[in-house]
Amino acid sequence: MNKDDNIKQVLHSKCVQFTKNRLDTINKTINELQESLTSETKSSAGDKHETGRAMVQLEREKAGKQLAEIQKVNQLLAKISVEKMSKTIGLGSVVYTTKANYYIAISVGELEVDSSKFYAIAANTPIAQLILGKTIGDDIVFREQNFSITNVN
Repeated sequence: MNKDDNIKQVLHSKCVQFTKNRLDTINKTINELQESLTSETKSSAGDKHETGRAMVQLEREKAGKQLAEIQKVNQLLAKISVEKMSKTIGLGSVVYTTKANYYIAISVGELEVDSSKFYAIAANTPIAQLILGKTIGDDIVFREQNFSITNVN
């Protein structure tokens, strides 16, 4: 396995860890909300109690939506093959440019591997939309900045 293969695996692992942490946080929130819903007993507060329950219910729905979203992200990550190499940029590509380095997978933000910075971005982001389908040597203009693709793994 060469160094570039390893970088792709490390980036992918960091994305998987990011989604796992998010999933753990969301599940913890859902469990806490569930506990507060079930432990709360009807008190003499009446309307105040019902308002509190409604607020908890809204928070639970919000957490449920976040859970569904992170599950979609996990499914997308599972489709990415770290072994697949292509000189054309697509999902799972590690892209080196004269401005920045990217990992086309999910939106995580800046990741560091062997003191090199990479931006993990989703395929539907504006920059990814510009570079998908491109290859080494192609020039890109993004937000009035010119840069070239120097390598793709």
